[in-house]
Amino acid sequence: MMNQNNCLEEILKGFSLKNILVIGDLLLDGYFWGKTERISPEAPVPIVEVSRTNFNPGGAGNVALNLAKLGSKVSVLGIIGNDENGNTLLNLLKNIKINVSPIIKLENYVTPIKTRVIAQDQQVVRIDQENNSIDSDSNLPKIKDSLENNLEEFDGVILADYNKGLLSTEIIKLILGLTKKLSIPVYVDPKWENFYEYKNVHFFKPNVQEFQKAVGNNYRNDDFLKHGTQMMEKLHVDILLVTKGADDAMLFTKNGNHSIPTETHNVHDVSGAGDTVISTFTLADLSGANPTDAANIANIAASIVCSQVGVVPIQFDELKSKLLPN
Repeated sequence: MMNQNNCLEEILKGFSLKNILVIGDLLLDGYFWGKTERISPEAPVPIVEVSRTNFNPGGAGNVALNLAKLGSKVSVLGIIGNDENGNTLLNLLKNIKINVSPIIKLENYVTPIKTRVIAQDQQVVRIDQENNSIDSDSNLPKIKDSLENNLEEFDGVILADYNKGLLSTEIIKLILGLTKKLSIPVYVDPKWENFYEYKNVHFFKPNVQEFQKAVGNNYRNDDFLKHGTQMMEKLHVDILLVTKGADDAMLFTKNGNHSIPTETHNVHDVSGAGDTVISTFTLADLSGANPTDAANIANIAASIVCSQVGVVPIQFDELKSKLLPN
């Protein structure tokens, strides 16, 4: 990790100067908070007495939320339904000054929601309501129109794939074609189904499970570094970062590979940590950090959110105090 505070200060100052477009699957995260002191007489399950509820942007919305909390200018492109959850999500994004004008609202689509029930700071159950998938190709003209509107204003594009259907093969090709023409760097958090469609992007961040699935039956832990080097060459990416949850991460660049040690000593909840990593890395990278320093800064940001309950975004002041304690 870099040890010159003035370099860190300059990188952090750069966050507020960046304008990022997030493209991906939009979800709503719901929370029921309470306590449990007894077991239901109807079944051997705990009774949770709910004391409060709240909602947050989820999926690509959480990536946008992290970027906004780090101080950057953010726009988000995704699909929601013309329903209560979709309207709640739109209002949440607007309230944190995220530009929602690129978002496409469909009449025949139900906005997905993931509801977590938490008691005594422990998740009891998660309820997913996502009974449909997006037919992105039929909405290709709308997505193209949304993309072509002021794309040149963005410093970087993040693709947040949650495997809900928005980032189809055709949509990925469209995005990568447009960004290539404008020389806009693309940062990707993939799912393994479309893994090898994201060729020639600047930054690629699978987690270790996605990495293993993409390698396939030939995967061996002993050959991890070899697999990473081969994947980087196959994808033609500048930077590959494989995250391992609460464990360390491995960074692959054209100059070699580097282990990024974990900063997480009090892991409470790893949910949403990947969103924090790609958001923070993107801003650090665009603000002048080298790949190793950007990965370390992102890893520290992830350690902060992992020590909290639920999917929470990184806060700029928390990150700054951790990086510059004096």
